[in-house]
Amino acid sequence: MNGQSSSHQQPNDGRHDDDAALTEFLASLMDYTPTIPDELVEHYLAKSGFQCPDVRLTRLVAVATQKFIADVATDALQQCKARQSAVVKDKRDKQQKDKRLILTMEDLSKALREYGVNVKHQEYFADSPSAGLDSTSRDE
Repeated sequence: MNGQSSSHQQPNDGRHDDDAALTEFLASLMDYTPTIPDELVEHYLAKSGFQCPDVRLTRLVAVATQKFIADVATDALQQCKARQSAVVKDKRDKQQKDKRLILTMEDLSKALREYGVNVKHQEYFADSPSAGLDSTSRDE
């Protein structure tokens, strides 16, 4: 019976540790100023129908949003590097002169797709393969 009570007590100790860590984390949010302002987070929470006077919860949402944006930006950067490394093989001399990375909507869309966000963007004049051609040439 002692074996059962000690094994039964371990999950409670783990749960107590988790609760203590969560309480400490939430308390630390009071002193933290997130990149995304509280007012902006509160606006979008209210727009979605969520009201909570606890600023810690607002900041928790801000931190989670900041993490999501950072992850998407990192993945988009990797997409950009992969795309431009494919171009470099064809144009080595030009790449040595110009080492700037250019993030495109395509890179961002691919990164967001990995997180279940599908982006439909309007095709702009500059994105069109027929950009700069007159209307009679486009139809041909």
